[in-house]
Amino acid sequence: MTQASGRIVREHLPFELDRGITPRARIGLVVLSCDQTIEYEWRGILTDLPGVGLFHARIAVDPIITPNSLRAMEPMIRPTTELLLPGHPFDAVAFGCTSASMVLGEERVMALMNEAKPEARATTPITAARIAMAALDARRIALLTPYREDVNLGIIRYLEARGLEVPVFGSFNEPDDGKVGQMTAQSIRHAACALGREPGVDAVFVSCTSIRLAAEAARIEAELGKPVTSSNHAMAWHALRLAGIADPQPAFGRLFTCPLPAA
Repeated sequence: MTQASGRIVREHLPFELDRGITPRARIGLVVLSCDQTIEYEWRGILTDLPGVGLFHARIAVDPIITPNSLRAMEPMIRPTTELLLPGHPFDAVAFGCTSASMVLGEERVMALMNEAKPEARATTPITAARIAMAALDARRIALLTPYREDVNLGIIRYLEARGLEVPVFGSFNEPDDGKVGQMTAQSIRHAACALGREPGVDAVFVSCTSIRLAAEAARIEAELGKPVTSSNHAMAWHALRLAGIADPQPAFGRLFTCPLPAA
């Protein structure tokens, strides 16, 4: 202790460290620069999970979603992931673009994130959707997207090549991600229910991280009697389970009562 000009000064005070606001888990999220939805939906889900921290960084992308604009993100995935609390370990990292995960390949996207955060378990929306369908014991899905035709054909082929069937499909055919983020919850619910009512469908998957569905999932399930998930909804569940957070959250629908399926 020193004293100068009548001021008592105490320096080098002792302190201890913990994991800050993330004693249970730290999750990182790469978000598209044009996305209006994913952080909002994820924070709604994580609100009831104290000690689970979400940190995000934005990656530049053209808001008009085409295969070329999606491919242009590849060299930016690693440096954007590196912006997530540099020097701090993460339990899970997630990439917030369904269509880019398919155009680039989910394995490639996860590898790029793991170059920046090798300790973290990685996921993408399409990875999470596939694993969610396994957890829900669903094989035949009704698929709803906002995409234009060439992107739609890519997602159907991608899912079918990985053992899922898509006997029912619908799209808003809107390439502008800004408009997709402003589609009303009622519009999404009506479209999801219309597709999900078709016979021979086990579940509904709504693709695109800009679409708002998480808060409506349980309501749609009650109407259909079938499980419903979306890119944001499935990936939030998957990231939590990868990070070791298994708390059931039935308010967000059937998926959020499920553990990870056996590998």
